[in-house]
Amino acid sequence: MLVGRDGERDHVEQALGQAASGRSTALVVRGEAGIGKSALLGHAVTVATDMRVLRGVGIESEAELAFGALHLLLYPYLDRLDSLPGPQSAALRGAFGLSSDTTTTPFLIGAATLTLLAELAAEKPLLCVVDDAQWLDRGSSDALLFAARRFQADPVVMLFAVRDTAVPFRTPGIEELRLPGLSPDAAAGLLDRHSPGLTAPMRARVLEESNGNPLALLELGAARLSAQRDGRAEPAHQVGPLPVTRRVQDTFRDQIVDLPQTSQSILLVAAADRFAGMDTVLCVARAVGADTSDLDAAERAGLISVADGELTFRHPLVRAAAYQCATHHQRIAVHRAFAEALTAPDVLDRRAWHLAAATTEPDEAVAAELERTAIRAERRGGAMAVSAAYDRAGRLSVDPELKARRIAKAALAAYDAGKPDRAARLAVEVTSLTTDPATIAEATLLRGQIEYERTSPEADAALASEAAKLIKDSDPERAVVMLTEMICAGRDAGALPLVAEGGRLMSGLRLEPGSRPRASADALISWGDLLSGRPEHAVAPLRAMVEFGRGPGEDVMHRVVAGFSGLMLADDRATIAAMEVMVAEARASGALTWIPYAQEVLAFAQALHGDFLTAQTCLAEAVALSTEFGMDMEVAVLRSASVWLAAVTGDEPRCRALAAEVLPVLEKRHAVGTAMTFWGLGLLDLAAGRYGAAFDALHAVCTGPARYDFLVRAVPDLVEAAVRDGRPGEVTEELAAFDRWATHVDSPVATALSLRCRAMIEDSEEHYRAALDLRTGRFDEARTQLLHGEWLRRRRRRGEARTALAAALAGFTRLGASTWQARATSELTALGERPSTSLEADDVLKTLTPQEVQVVRLAAAGLSNKEIGAQLFLSPRTIGHHLYRAYPKLGVTKRIELAQLGLG
Repeated sequence: MLVGRDGERDHVEQALGQAASGRSTALVVRGEAGIGKSALLGHAVTVATDMRVLRGVGIESEAELAFGALHLLLYPYLDRLDSLPGPQSAALRGAFGLSSDTTTTPFLIGAATLTLLAELAAEKPLLCVVDDAQWLDRGSSDALLFAARRFQADPVVMLFAVRDTAVPFRTPGIEELRLPGLSPDAAAGLLDRHSPGLTAPMRARVLEESNGNPLALLELGAARLSAQRDGRAEPAHQVGPLPVTRRVQDTFRDQIVDLPQTSQSILLVAAADRFAGMDTVLCVARAVGADTSDLDAAERAGLISVADGELTFRHPLVRAAAYQCATHHQRIAVHRAFAEALTAPDVLDRRAWHLAAATTEPDEAVAAELERTAIRAERRGGAMAVSAAYDRAGRLSVDPELKARRIAKAALAAYDAGKPDRAARLAVEVTSLTTDPATIAEATLLRGQIEYERTSPEADAALASEAAKLIKDSDPERAVVMLTEMICAGRDAGALPLVAEGGRLMSGLRLEPGSRPRASADALISWGDLLSGRPEHAVAPLRAMVEFGRGPGEDVMHRVVAGFSGLMLADDRATIAAMEVMVAEARASGALTWIPYAQEVLAFAQALHGDFLTAQTCLAEAVALSTEFGMDMEVAVLRSASVWLAAVTGDEPRCRALAAEVLPVLEKRHAVGTAMTFWGLGLLDLAAGRYGAAFDALHAVCTGPARYDFLVRAVPDLVEAAVRDGRPGEVTEELAAFDRWATHVDSPVATALSLRCRAMIEDSEEHYRAALDLRTGRFDEARTQLLHGEWLRRRRRRGEARTALAAALAGFTRLGASTWQARATSELTALGERPSTSLEADDVLKTLTPQEVQVVRLAAAGLSNKEIGAQLFLSPRTIGHHLYRAYPKLGVTKRIELAQLGLG
């Protein structure tokens, strides 16, 4: 019975009720040990009589076993793996050690968990409860939280109990319910019901010490009552400083040490390995001098229960106390006995960890066992388990170089697992353990990647430079990777000297002509030229890199380089094509951490090309993923693109709010993101006719460290602001640089923008018409039509002006560029027109959420709900929910009608 938890009980029961109507709930119940989290989860299980129930639990000592908890949770349903999409099925098989012929990624495992749970829920509403989630192995927790965040319209309830610990267990994106201590009245009622007869002073002491903690009330009350009856009660005025959890655990420890020694031993055995069945527990117990009958005393004391061949501790604190009150020698003996008992191929990882726990000094044989465990975990996608195994292997290594290499691998795996602090600490340690240049280089590169988010891209570039210099002669291809990091980070920071230095180091590498590393090196060398305002030698290598980036099987980092190279060349179509391939490959392989970087480039290209809706859709997914993965700098950069989009679509409140949010993160750290933000603010003022403010913002972009990046395309906006503000002479230098870039890039977009600038400066209709003859993005085309129409109206060429302005208005209307639309409308009104607009496909899609846009477009392309779900990492039922909500907005009733709307 739950005492004093009416509100919390109602919260959980409401979630269970909503599941029956197809509404998903994920809830994290937080609080200190003994506060009632397990009881609340147990109540949910009791109430959920019409639901399928899955129960899992985390055990602190088993957090190194990759996907162990997830395997136990899903074990009864492994026969359904064949029904999952192929890559997801293979991922779960690999994670659970059922297949060794594939290397998987954590996110495919998360997607497979999502799909499997969704299929179970399609048969019967599903309740999944996970107790002590803070002690799940990282792979299991990541997979379950990944799934929990993505359920929306499935009859699924996922409840996680999380104990407050020194290292917080973070669950971003999931609702939390914190359990406080019981009210004084509820606490007193619980104590009096279970421990009647306490003296008034002792009762007051228990209430004070327990601080409303139900487990403490029960255990301390029972212990004090027993002591009182035996005539050994402590003075009531002695209140020690111990926290509640420690008091309760001490109470359990006292009960354990009162047991016979052999009973203590068998409890220690059971506590040392949760995965061990009773046969193994008894085998190990006999090896340390205990037997089945020794369980009786612990059962009578209420510390454990044994039923159906399974031993269960009354509370996780009992398990912890059983392990901790044993001596070091006793624990070593138990772990050694486990290592001798666990010999089957499917338990080798547990054997390795027991060997490690029984080893107190360097031992290469044990270290090698742990390294093999790390390799197996790596194939299964359990990055944190990989890190733990390599770290312990390093500590047990005899050879100093092996120790350094293993700890370096532990550092990299920790970074992959989203533990940058641990990764940085291990990486720094590596540099003090070895003199091997390659090992130090890898550790230094990792430190740089961590510093990108922690301090600045410039710090990353500087460390990547150090790393590359160590191996540029011995391993030039690996040096390309490190110098790529250096140049990309230096470019982000606007640290042009570092970009130039990276180019010089690249030039000195011995690489095979025509190879991908050579093409990537040449492109990055050319970045240095282009970003320094020297486009004449940069274009050919960049164009070659763009072509490489569009091919199959390209390295993801090379694809990102190709994408940004395409932006620098104003080749939006090629950039979009390359990035769409990268996004598709990342989805198929489960490499979700690369999707935000690909979507960043894709969104920039789509925005500049005039496809605002698709850009916004990309950004919504990329921001959500980056937030989920803790990529704060990337979130800010993505939101800088949202500033630009809010500006061009006329949403001034959102534009300014986003700018205020991101500039404190980006300024003096990320030059490109900062420039993109100011470009958006400048466009906002330009559209509103605030030409002086627009000039100031745009001038900062066009004279800043990112001025020769793809941000060079802000120059035409600066020119327009200068002309309208009556100071065209102040942009001569910027326009000359832009013309030089446009001449060498020689793309229709660049040439058209250059012609538009000349038309404004020289007041030349010839240049307007030439610009409009070239194929550019829809926004740029509409902008040129507006300027041309205004020029024609001023010259009283009313008919021609009307045609140009109507075309501009139609373009702005389709794009949803409301402020620009208002300007075109105003110009037409001045001609005596009453303009009207009609909705087209893009306008209809604007009524949808970004996720609905994604789903509708994929459905229009003929994909099934299951196929769409696999791509977007959502359940098929959630896909159906999005379509159900989208149909009325689109004015359709059937899936087949989507293809007729032209939504691609």
